[in-house]
Amino acid sequence: MARKFFIGGNWKCNGTTEEVKKIVATLNAAQVPSQDVVEVVVSPPFVFLPLVKESLRPDFHVAAQNCWVKKGGAYTGEVSAEMLVNLNVPWVILGHSERRALLNESNEFVGDKVAYALAQGLKVIACIGETLEQREAGTTVDVVAAQTKAIAERISDWTNVVLAYEPVWAIGTGKVASPAQAQEVHLELRKWLHKNVNAEVASSTRIIYGGSVNGGNCKELAAQPDVDGFLVGGASLKAEFIDIIKSAETKKNA
Repeated sequence: MARKFFIGGNWKCNGTTEEVKKIVATLNAAQVPSQDVVEVVVSPPFVFLPLVKESLRPDFHVAAQNCWVKKGGAYTGEVSAEMLVNLNVPWVILGHSERRALLNESNEFVGDKVAYALAQGLKVIACIGETLEQREAGTTVDVVAAQTKAIAERISDWTNVVLAYEPVWAIGTGKVASPAQAQEVHLELRKWLHKNVNAEVASSTRIIYGGSVNGGNCKELAAQPDVDGFLVGGASLKAEFIDIIKSAETKKNA
């Protein structure tokens, strides 16, 4: 079965009520490929999730940018997976490199988060990726394999997991992995899943790319055989996000 193209928009810590309403209005008015061609998920900050969910077109879905590693309780400032389920938020982003780096989230902690979120019925965009130092040292594949292994050891069903490969050196820097670089890592990840999980998971799991994706480079990246979509940062706040969604047609016609 062909993997459905997946476009995620990570708004990060941005937006006011008025700005969010404008972004949603732009998305709602957009002419984009149908749901059988592309799955679109946008991820506003927690405080805007209800607003976006109630006003966004029905063929697009919402994701939280994080959730806590276990059931709620005395964890000031955290949001639990159960709360997201209660709000009918279907998706959550976990393990983003900004949280790994700034909040010291380890591979094991991210793996625990992914397992718990899935157990509560959420779908997960699980982020992995290497730093510039790791790439220059030639350890990219080792790093992303270790990050993926920490997830694979804790889950048995990959149906509701999208893997997002985001080289840290390309996030928000304007540097982007070349289509060949992205394809190389995505292929290695698929081989890893084939060897360490099973062939079915390797062929069916969507592996998306993130890192300075924009309207100018999305088509060439989308044409790569193992790139199944994008997790878009800054460009997801702009009108060019529509062009990125439309790059799904490149894959359909490939």
